[in-house]
Amino acid sequence: METGTSTSNSGSSSRNDSYEAIKNGSWFNQFRNGCNPWMARYAYGMIFLIANLLAWAARDYGQRALTEVTKFKNCKGGENCLGTEGVLRVSLGCFLFYFVMFLSTLGTSKTHSSRDRWHSGWWSAKLIMWPSLTIIPFLLPSTIIRLYGEIAHFGAGVFLLIQLISVISFITWLNECYQSKKDAERCHVHVMLLATTSYTVCIVGLILMYIWYAPDSSCLLNIFFITWTLFLLQLMTSIALHPKVNAGYLTPALMGLYVVFICWCAIRSEPVGESCNRKAAESNRTDWLTIISFVVALLAMVIATFSTGIDSQCFQFKKDTNNQGEEVEEEEDDVPYGYGFFHFVFATGAMYFAMLLIGWNTHHPMKKWTIDVGWTSTWVRIVNEWLAVCVYSNMDAGGSNHTEEQKTNDN
Repeated sequence: METGTSTSNSGSSSRNDSYEAIKNGSWFNQFRNGCNPWMARYAYGMIFLIANLLAWAARDYGQRALTEVTKFKNCKGGENCLGTEGVLRVSLGCFLFYFVMFLSTLGTSKTHSSRDRWHSGWWSAKLIMWPSLTIIPFLLPSTIIRLYGEIAHFGAGVFLLIQLISVISFITWLNECYQSKKDAERCHVHVMLLATTSYTVCIVGLILMYIWYAPDSSCLLNIFFITWTLFLLQLMTSIALHPKVNAGYLTPALMGLYVVFICWCAIRSEPVGESCNRKAAESNRTDWLTIISFVVALLAMVIATFSTGIDSQCFQFKKDTNNQGEEVEEEEDDVPYGYGFFHFVFATGAMYFAMLLIGWNTHHPMKKWTIDVGWTSTWVRIVNEWLAVCVYSNMDAGGSNHTEEQKTNDN
């Protein structure tokens, strides 16, 4: 009996040692060992990228595949499987794949379990499951696809909210690291330099937007967007410097960069032909700059989905503690990231890339090599910017309350 127990413990220890070797090894070593969660996340990211490219191809170059898609009875000569509906069908297939993975890996907490092996391995089965789930939506009637398109608006909104919280959590974490007792004095100059640079970029960005997108007083909407962003920057700074919050200059400066970037993306999403959007008018024809911008935007979306998916810790609002109130340390056989959350982010990301490729409007035709263009896209970005400030303000207020409670407990 004792021999069996010791054998089991030694086997578990050797598996943990091999996992640690893979985790701390090179990027190539993680790929060479086929069944491990660190390699798996890259494989899932590659599948997501391929799905994005398939959706784009169905929208922009679907006519070339017209003879093939007419074989599906619900395509009606190909018109219901190309363009906007083609994007939605590919998106639905991608969503189904990651949603199945979400349901089958939800709650996985330990490595070497059956669900861990399913997440990290079984690639031959997944290489059959993924194409099959991609083909199934092409067999469905248009009514179901249009219904999915309406649901995808909500799913894409959930993805934006998750991404928003992830970004704000990272900014807050960075500020806490710089303000820790052991690093506060040493990093003081670095913090001030980073904050000053961020504020400078924000102001320069706002000035350039006034020049490019508000050339005269008739551009009232763009003037409102830019001026309101300037006001939000001032508001976040005031909240962060309030005596009860005392978050410093770094977090509002970095959040300022984020909201200015969102504002820029929102105005860039305005339809081509608007007199106030000179940059859009200049890029009306398809050239290499347009193609490069499209590719960069597509890759940025995939990277954002990937980085958000492995950041499940930002949603652990309550940390595990023992009977003495001390934080419980992670065990060696704990999973490196939340598998269920990872796949959930990718499932909502599938809805999000569909909305970007169709401009958040199922009845809106999109020009080739464009992404996230249209008035609906503009207002989605603007609302996302305002929501970002609201979430940041609430997290700052919550952080100040937590700090005061901690000081009270220490006393």
